[in-house]
Amino acid sequence: MVTKEMEPGIYEATIGVATDPLDIMVKLTIGKNIGNGNASGPTDKATGSAKKKVYALFDITNGAGRGCRSGRGATIYSKACKYDKGADYESESSSYSSIIFTTLGRSDYSFDIFTLPTSLSQFQDQEIRITDSYSVNFNGHFPSPSPSLLSFLFNSNQTQTPDLQLIYVTERNGSSNIYYDALYYPSTSSPLQLRLQRPLLHHHNTLISMKDKPTLTADYLIYVSTHEDPGQPRSSWSAVYSTQLTTGFTRRLTPYQIADFSPAVSPSGVYTAVASYGINGWDGEVEELTTDIYIFLTRDGTQRVKIVEHGGWPCWLDDSTLFFHKRSQDNWISVYKATLPENGPISTDTVTIQRVTPPGLHAFTPATSPGNNNFIAVATRRPNSSYRHIELFDLANNEFRELTRLVSPNTHHFNPFIAPDSVRVGYHKCRGDSKRKDQNTHLLLENLQSPLPDLSLFRVDGSFPSFSPAGDRIAYVDFPGVYVVNRDGSNRRQVYGETAFSTAWNPVHEGIVYTSTGPTFASESTEVDIISINVENNGVKKLTTNGENNAFPSVSPDGKWVVFRSGRTGHKNLYIMDAIEGERAGLQRLTKGPWSDTMCSWSPDGDWILFASDRHNPGLGSFELYMIHPNGTGLKKLVESGSAGRANHPSFSPDGKTVVFTSDYGGISAEPISNAHHYQPYGEIFTIKLDGSDLKRLTHNSYEDGTPAWSPKNLRAVDVEWAKEEECAFEDCHWLNETPKHSDI
Repeated sequence: MVTKEMEPGIYEATIGVATDPLDIMVKLTIGKNIGNGNASGPTDKATGSAKKKVYALFDITNGAGRGCRSGRGATIYSKACKYDKGADYESESSSYSSIIFTTLGRSDYSFDIFTLPTSLSQFQDQEIRITDSYSVNFNGHFPSPSPSLLSFLFNSNQTQTPDLQLIYVTERNGSSNIYYDALYYPSTSSPLQLRLQRPLLHHHNTLISMKDKPTLTADYLIYVSTHEDPGQPRSSWSAVYSTQLTTGFTRRLTPYQIADFSPAVSPSGVYTAVASYGINGWDGEVEELTTDIYIFLTRDGTQRVKIVEHGGWPCWLDDSTLFFHKRSQDNWISVYKATLPENGPISTDTVTIQRVTPPGLHAFTPATSPGNNNFIAVATRRPNSSYRHIELFDLANNEFRELTRLVSPNTHHFNPFIAPDSVRVGYHKCRGDSKRKDQNTHLLLENLQSPLPDLSLFRVDGSFPSFSPAGDRIAYVDFPGVYVVNRDGSNRRQVYGETAFSTAWNPVHEGIVYTSTGPTFASESTEVDIISINVENNGVKKLTTNGENNAFPSVSPDGKWVVFRSGRTGHKNLYIMDAIEGERAGLQRLTKGPWSDTMCSWSPDGDWILFASDRHNPGLGSFELYMIHPNGTGLKKLVESGSAGRANHPSFSPDGKTVVFTSDYGGISAEPISNAHHYQPYGEIFTIKLDGSDLKRLTHNSYEDGTPAWSPKNLRAVDVEWAKEEECAFEDCHWLNETPKHSDI
């Protein structure tokens, strides 16, 4: 280890030489309190104002930091590439393009992983923040100590066992990855002295995918990844993989055409348990899943057998005992125990099932530690609380013991995990109070790693975004109003204050934005109208007159016409009206039928109008993409969603050759109960050529991605900050608010 003093009391360290170009070599602080509004060591308080001092070394040859594309094929890396107002766009050919989209609530997440002791009665002064407050960190695992693996990971002679070790999922650097952190404290009363950190799946950097639920057993990492397409619409891409860290050898453990979630490895490492639909597949569930529990050999995925009908989020007590959650007959979500037979075949008929947690509250995402027959950890939602908390459940006395409510009662806490020696429980939550106070500035545009070399991809902090014709401004919805902000994050202002959804700029008449004002997800007769907004003076003009669910305007490339959907006949069909005077100047009906045609987009050459429709199966919530000429001829299907599937919010590329849309084509990627609330946690962003070829998945996560839009110019692949108060504010799963009635019990 080589260290040098950066300033009094602060040291920078290099652990050996990075043998892999994606290796983060070290993060450390010596002799300084790094409490960033949260505890960072045994003596740090849950609140504090100490300045954070962290230095990171990055190999800049291929970047563990944020990758910033700088011209065709070139890459520059630093800890965080920021927006440069002097260079808005790439100076590249027209073949390069950019897409922005919305992820429900994600821009307001600020998750870090924390830990509390399991044996003390006073917790307020004992909470430690383990992760480094960079990006979003969640779904942790305490690995067993392994000096040899530690030495290998950091290519050094550092063999001292860390005081804390953590494997976790992080979304830094614009993609999902699994990191390993080793933390050292000089004494139990001292702040953090040294943090060693590196990504564990650096050799998978070219495979854009969601990573989830990691476990380290010996030198093997077991985890979920979504990088393989099963080739069937509405089939989840989630599968369990094993990567040997010393060699990089990776094996798929989940059978092809099957999806697995929430893997857990037995204490011996011999078995892995998963939640899975098996060959039946996902059928559109978005709440508590009716998956089953399967087990198989960790070494190669063989000897796979179903042991539990209906269950999720398994965890092992020993190699013959598991815990899991499911919704009980009384409608409370509860934790159950499955005991495998000592002899003979293992099946759902030979496994003994016992309910563990009582009715009266929801208890889920259980956690165990090897051989600990005394207690488990669970997340709970109690009828008298609006927040998700972590509690211990005494297995002998059948009693709960609260943990996190005593520390931060008005914060959600997710997905507990217990240290191998049972002395600590970990979980993730928002860092700080409701207002985030850390080194992370709020982002208007978060640059994500793109699976396509000629496309830059951004998550925008706002719904229904659209770019101005010049690409210098973005209109978006932040319920209840419509806002406009400069591309560089400056000059954010509200231009319309009522409830609205969808935005579209007039490509010819400067500063005119169209939107739909009124309730969302409403019936055909609900009062919703199309309005135009002059963003220079906030002038508003109502363009539709009957108020019967007129929505989703899109403007013709000559700026003269607006296509929109309307429920004026009792069914939602498409109409075209004058872009300046509205339907008073004339109205053309474009589609007609007892179905819903909606979410339209006019092609840049004016020849086509793209829209979503359930005409193939009216009224059942399944939508596919269709195209039609503005004169009502040439109707054809572009995207087939599969049985009961959804393809929505289409948008043409600037050259008119490609369409971006959101879809459930990739199914669901994780158990929804392990996340904050998402109405449609299957939503991902896809592109497809106008001839129906070359379907590409762009995003991989367990959130709800939607309302994508193209930029008229290619944007540099950098984050764009803006001056907005940072809040960690989101809703827990709505269905956890439901209290079963007595008649349900």
